[in-house]
Amino acid sequence: MTDVLLRGGLPWGLSAPADILVRDGLIHSVGQGIDAQGSLVVDIAGQLVLPGLVEGHCHLDKTLYGGPWVPHSADDTLAGRIGNDLGRRAELGVPSVERIGALLTRMSEAGTTHVRTHTDIDPLVGLRGVEAVREAAARSPVEVRQVAFPQHGLLTNPGTAELLEEALKSGVEAVGGLDPAGIDRDPVRHLDVIFGLAERYGAHLDIHLHDGGSLGGWELELIIERTRVLGLGGRVAVSHAYAFGQLDEAYQHRLIQGLAEAGVAVVTGAVYSFPVPPVKRLRAAGVTVACGHDGIRDLWGPYGSGDMLERAMHVAYRSTFRGDEDIELALEAATYGGARLLGLEGYGLAAGDRADLVVVPCGGAAEAVVVHPGRSLVMKDGVVLHN
Repeated sequence: MTDVLLRGGLPWGLSAPADILVRDGLIHSVGQGIDAQGSLVVDIAGQLVLPGLVEGHCHLDKTLYGGPWVPHSADDTLAGRIGNDLGRRAELGVPSVERIGALLTRMSEAGTTHVRTHTDIDPLVGLRGVEAVREAAARSPVEVRQVAFPQHGLLTNPGTAELLEEALKSGVEAVGGLDPAGIDRDPVRHLDVIFGLAERYGAHLDIHLHDGGSLGGWELELIIERTRVLGLGGRVAVSHAYAFGQLDEAYQHRLIQGLAEAGVAVVTGAVYSFPVPPVKRLRAAGVTVACGHDGIRDLWGPYGSGDMLERAMHVAYRSTFRGDEDIELALEAATYGGARLLGLEGYGLAAGDRADLVVVPCGGAAEAVVVHPGRSLVMKDGVVLHN
């Protein structure tokens, strides 16, 4: 591999411009005046350098990206969107390797290097979604990790639990859950199944929790308790967690402390007008916060660009972040927070880290989130993919 020297950029977190020398797929050194002999030199003076962006929650298998425009046809209820998804996916050829691939290409161009995607598992689709995502990911430089996701119910959809296990046996990295009370009406048994699978296969666990108010708060307590008792800290996440926006401050505080102590992460997409978890308070307590698009141009909704800087902007805006320090919390969720969620090793901007780098033509991190301009350069494992 050719050594690459990125000259004069602004690595996020450093107070002065620095060169970054990339060798053998890793960051070899970071500093001023690095010898460029034998290296391909890329002048990025005055531009921000970030580690590869991390998409912490999406649904690649559902996407219609890259195909003809499909007018949205579901109503505004969760049940309506589930029914629309079930009723039309065969008609529209979902899952589609080509469309998944088109979206991964777009993500890569925007600087995303790692993705966690929730792939539908149910008796009608079987493992076709898992296979389609794998096929598309094999052609892409983006590293994709799947969550076996019971989108249409677990206990209420016989045969789904067995298929989740088959997915894990086949190498899927995480098991998902969905509203143990609101959808399955039996939170204890639902958690028995998914935590049991995570334990048995050494898998991560990521639970969609749309249930609001005290019901959602109680489910968060159950998840915290299970994680702590089973010693699964660092491997469990709750996505959406809308209940936070409907609980008083004292209850929120208890839940935040519980999440921090148990090692449960929170993932948000800041989608539509649904409540956004209290990112600033969660981070202050030491809770890992990641973010992602949720659906991207699919039967659940027509929005989504695949650009994680734009998604970080939505998180910051919905959180009413105005100061640079606060806005950077949203960027942290799209980078280091996502890396902690996935348990990535060698992630960052220090010597010895993997050379997954994104160059943004702006002078600071908050500006990158607010403006989210096009990327000047994207590098994966030391290879320049886009510039």
